[in-house]
Amino acid sequence: MTRIQANLLLLLAAAIWGGGFVAQSTAMKAIGPFWFIGLRFVIAAVAVLPFMLFEARKARVKTAPRHLKLYLLTGLALFGGAATQQIGLQTTTVTNSSFITGLYVVIVPLIAVVFLRRSPHWIIWPGAIMAVSGIYMLSGGQLSALTTGDLLTVVCAVFWAGQITLAGITVSETGRPLTLSTTQFAVTGACALVVAIVAEPISWAAVWAAAPEILYVGIFSSGVAFSLQVIGQRYTTSSQAAIFLSSEALFGASLGALLLGETMPPLGYAGCALMFTAMLLVEVVPEITRRRASERLKPSPNLG
Repeated sequence: MTRIQANLLLLLAAAIWGGGFVAQSTAMKAIGPFWFIGLRFVIAAVAVLPFMLFEARKARVKTAPRHLKLYLLTGLALFGGAATQQIGLQTTTVTNSSFITGLYVVIVPLIAVVFLRRSPHWIIWPGAIMAVSGIYMLSGGQLSALTTGDLLTVVCAVFWAGQITLAGITVSETGRPLTLSTTQFAVTGACALVVAIVAEPISWAAVWAAAPEILYVGIFSSGVAFSLQVIGQRYTTSSQAAIFLSSEALFGASLGALLLGETMPPLGYAGCALMFTAMLLVEVVPEITRRRASERLKPSPNLG
């Protein structure tokens, strides 16, 4: 898979996640956040399991204890992000949630610098600033006064950044993206169900009322989109992945306006253009740099 194809997969994942914001928000009218998280990720794990087993037959790298730790850590990061985002949606709008969640686009390069001692391509920094500015413009440049939900979503962005970074490391070491998907879904689902059993009431009527949202988010936002994420990250960098995945805010805000009546101000359209410009720069500039470097390294033709 080329880097362009990988980034297109990440863009598709972001579009699916954008629809997930709406489903996550409407589901809260019928079911508690942890039951919702637990059921969606159990469904996701079951959906991806057959593909994981097929992948395991052809795996070239044996699973080591370090890999198990990475699977667990990635699952815990996913659980932290899913929990804080879902609880936050009870007291914030889809537009605000999608904007604040997108802050991971800045946090991922910071993690790479601080913890991994990696310096990303210079275009990542202006690209990240442009992407976050675009997401901010989607809200009209005027977020409402911060609520508890907004603050929880800030924490969510930190967890998402950790999950993106860990997923990139894990897939590069194991070459088994579907194994990572299944295990992180299973870890997240198990953690959420434990909390739900202890803390939240449940009834079959509630599950049935939220069934369309659970199925959409479980199969598509979780099973399909997260699998696309970890597959795509195998062929691109975590910093570039964060830029493309941040476009989920664009899709989330658009669908929130279309399906829930949330308004997108005129400035939001400029934000959309700015985000796509950032993604284009992140895609094109490193490619131009690599080609120029390759041209310089080519031996000069022997004219003698």
